[in-house]
Amino acid sequence: MIELLGQPLTAALLGGLGGVLLGLAARLGRFCTLGAIEDMLYGGSSHRMRMWGLAIGVAIVGSFTLGGFGLINIDRAFHLTIAFSWAPAIFGGLIFGYGMALAGTCGFGALARLGGGDLRAFVIVLVMGLAAFAVLSGPLAPARVFLFPRQMNVGPPDGIAHALSALTGGSVAMIGVALGLVICAFMLSARAFRRDFRMVFWSVIAGLAIVSGWAGTAWLAQTGFGAQTLMSHSYAAPVGETLLYAMQGSVRPLSFGIGSVSGVWVGAFLGSLWQGHFRWEACEDPRELRRQIFGAGLMGAGAVIAMGCTIGQGLSAISVLAFSGPITLASIIAGAAIGLRQLIVGFRSNPV
Repeated sequence: MIELLGQPLTAALLGGLGGVLLGLAARLGRFCTLGAIEDMLYGGSSHRMRMWGLAIGVAIVGSFTLGGFGLINIDRAFHLTIAFSWAPAIFGGLIFGYGMALAGTCGFGALARLGGGDLRAFVIVLVMGLAAFAVLSGPLAPARVFLFPRQMNVGPPDGIAHALSALTGGSVAMIGVALGLVICAFMLSARAFRRDFRMVFWSVIAGLAIVSGWAGTAWLAQTGFGAQTLMSHSYAAPVGETLLYAMQGSVRPLSFGIGSVSGVWVGAFLGSLWQGHFRWEACEDPRELRRQIFGAGLMGAGAVIAMGCTIGQGLSAISVLAFSGPITLASIIAGAAIGLRQLIVGFRSNPV
């Protein structure tokens, strides 16, 4: 396959496969981070948050099962090769979460909405991608490097399973699988959620999409001709990378991230057609658009600082039990809660 298509295109196709699954989960299963937070805080329902938790549990079980059989080297997973630091995880997560509330969706959710014809999401995707690259390698990069320096991990991986293994002497893979099963069991303990086949099904699909990312990039690293980072899905810097490829495709190679971003759009588009929900939508309120643009900029910056978004840290990093995953996800939820609270109180006190 690699000999026929080349490694860049193969990587993009592997990323696209998982991206399509995530896009379908977003449209057909209503798999959405901000929606889950809103439902939990203001809707009186924890079902969509349990969807997120079940996807995490499935991703952990799948990833550590592959690691236990030697199909992937979890120690080389991207989020475990970077030394964990509290400041970027918390600060970046808070900024991302707050921006997510202002924008009304995260980067992954914006791609899914764009697949349904929402042109407001197109603006969010553009601004978020540009902001991410401005902080990653553009004019704001020196400030990021100074305030939040990254260091490669030269010691044992900064992961929960690895720490417990060092403490107990147990197998990293067995500890990871056990923790994943505990999370799955807890999420499925609610009878009403357990009986909702659609939610459970698409949660499992989302988790397996993350596993497919680790499996695909591990296979490329082992059989490909060039270097390949062991990674899974994320939707911050890859969005900016996709925008650059759209403008400089002749000088920039395809990648797993570009394929993943494109796959979410394709999956969401197919899902919206299946439901009969595809329709063009635009923003009619300039104030709303201004808020969404500002929120998208914060999301792009926050995701780069935290080295991941709701998917990159909230699913991919947690799937290998990196310390950064739960810390960043908790910070994203806190930032989103602050933003939602501000919007709701503001709307009540100053109706427009």
